[in-house]
Amino acid sequence: MAGPALGAALEAVLANRGNANRVFDILEPLAGQDQAEVLSAGRTCSRLFGALLERRELFVGDLPAQEASLAENYSAEDKYKIWMRHRYNECVESLAELLGHDAFPVKELALCTLMKFVELEAKYPLIKAEWKGSLTFPRERLKVVVDGLLPVNEDASLLISRFQEYMEYDDIRYFVIKAVTESIGQVMQKTKERPLPFYQQNVFSLISPINMPNKESDMVKFLVKQDNWEELKVSKLQAHKQAFEKMWLSFLKHKLPTGLYKKVLVILHDSILPYMNEPTLMIDFLTVAYGIGGAISLLALNGLFILIHQHNLEYPDFYKKLYSLLDPSVYHVKYRARFFHLLDLFLSSSHLPAYLVAAFLKRLSRLALTAPPEALLMVLPFICNLFRRHPACRVLVHRPDGPQDMSEDPYVMEEEEPSESRALESCLWEIQTLQNHYHPEVARAAAVLSRPLSELEDDVSGLLELSAYELFDKEVQKKAADVPLEFEQIRGLFGKKNDIFAQHFALD
Repeated sequence: MAGPALGAALEAVLANRGNANRVFDILEPLAGQDQAEVLSAGRTCSRLFGALLERRELFVGDLPAQEASLAENYSAEDKYKIWMRHRYNECVESLAELLGHDAFPVKELALCTLMKFVELEAKYPLIKAEWKGSLTFPRERLKVVVDGLLPVNEDASLLISRFQEYMEYDDIRYFVIKAVTESIGQVMQKTKERPLPFYQQNVFSLISPINMPNKESDMVKFLVKQDNWEELKVSKLQAHKQAFEKMWLSFLKHKLPTGLYKKVLVILHDSILPYMNEPTLMIDFLTVAYGIGGAISLLALNGLFILIHQHNLEYPDFYKKLYSLLDPSVYHVKYRARFFHLLDLFLSSSHLPAYLVAAFLKRLSRLALTAPPEALLMVLPFICNLFRRHPACRVLVHRPDGPQDMSEDPYVMEEEEPSESRALESCLWEIQTLQNHYHPEVARAAAVLSRPLSELEDDVSGLLELSAYELFDKEVQKKAADVPLEFEQIRGLFGKKNDIFAQHFALD
């Protein structure tokens, strides 16, 4: 049906109740194949039922079956409202199906229309209040929207990003959190612990940008307020935190795809833990993540740090596990800055035993032999700071009778237990090796350990995120102080006159 015909049907239905049957002319194109017709019908439905809600022409309360309403003793007015309420429900069902349409403009229109209905139902409730002051927010209508945003077999991130503007309302956010929790329980219990990548990613896309209020006075933006709003849970920060906490716990208790695991851990320490009533409930999730290894363990450190320092978490063998995280990848992963920032905090206490700090110093130095220059320029001042904090470990540098080469080194790199690694019996010959590094800045930084260290620690915060690009750009911008005016022409491949290579290679 063309746009003008839909407009005529709309005007006829709103002008005269005798034309009520023409509502079918408006609903029918919603199930059509032509995108333009579907969009036109959707806009017409929005105008029609928006007007009917504002005019209070839809039945309020528990909706009787259509046939029963005709048979029982309802007034003509009520029969019309019941009949039209059934048409409204059919419209909502059609719009919910359109949230899964192939074309994004159709999805967007369905979403915006349903949210318009949520807003209007909040102002003009279709739920009859059970007692004076009871909540009449259209939670079921909003649940339809949330279910449509969380399909199991496709990525809905674009539609979810369109929905985020509604999450600025405190009441919408609260009821979305409750609806997501319910959805997770219904969907994930059927999978028998098998991950659902699309569904779980959609849930994460919906809940990860949630901005929780810090205090109750920040909760001022509501879609609608009832007369006794202050008495309802939706106006209480404590209730919001409880719902938020329950949602995340229900989401994280199920097995996650590896990529999603990392995304959760990246935001956990600043977007989730501070807004939970009991952050210690995350202990199980974080300890499991910390035990997985690799990048996931590195990312779990942030959350564990908060629980250890702010909530007195006792983690057995914490430093043993932290020590095991030191492998060649720590100098290359994109989370390097975050890891070394936390490692610096965990090794800051002067009460740590010397053997433990020595084990970290030795392993960091050994791994530094294969690290890129940008990582070395960060870790060498880091090592110097550890020596300043723990003077008992300086024996690793000042040991003239130490091992002369790697074969004589008593340090056991493969040992998982720091106390058994024999690091304190060794010396840092690796740092001496780095003093001959090809990059002059690295060689200069390594040479610092050959001289007495100042008492003031180096600030490594500016070096944590140093990149190869920044290093190269810095070298390019350097200006040579002395320009050689004479030079000796190269004779061989490596510049020596009588080099054996000169007999076999030419530079022509």
